[in-house]
Amino acid sequence: MKQSAHAKRMARNHKRHANKAKLSLVSLMDIFTILVFFLMLNASDVQVLQSSDDVVLPNSTADTPAKETLLLMVTKRQILLQGKPLADTQSIIDNDAQALDSLEAELDYHTSRKPNLSDEEKLAQSITIMGDSATPYVVLKQVMQAAAAKGYTNIALAVENTEDSGTALSSGGSR
Repeated sequence: MKQSAHAKRMARNHKRHANKAKLSLVSLMDIFTILVFFLMLNASDVQVLQSSDDVVLPNSTADTPAKETLLLMVTKRQILLQGKPLADTQSIIDNDAQALDSLEAELDYHTSRKPNLSDEEKLAQSITIMGDSATPYVVLKQVMQAAAAKGYTNIALAVENTEDSGTALSSGGSR
């Protein structure tokens, strides 16, 4: 069957432009490389503390971020140092003298793992206490006294950082 001149021209045009539809991956790779570097640089701005569903932090508007220190978590049921359960919160409320012995022993262990500390550094070590907002003050006071007795006098309390409007930003510690 014979084609018209218009049909021949269209077939030739389609044949000529069929090979030009290629995707340039170089520019996409450049974009993704820039995106990866951007995310790597900006991801270090946020500090994330080990969290637990048992701990509801009190709110604060402080801007000072927490330093990397030992993390002592005081929940409604127990006390944990670096995730290791040490004592029950109820036993501290009941004034059990042996309740804080395991905490003091564990703090001594963490101090002994740092043999290069001077005497002044041993007396002013840092610890972050992440206490539940419903934890009685008596428990927090005794835990802080036990930590201070073992040389952890630089105590930071972890709080939920909020703006003035009251919206939660992120978990961070401050004094």
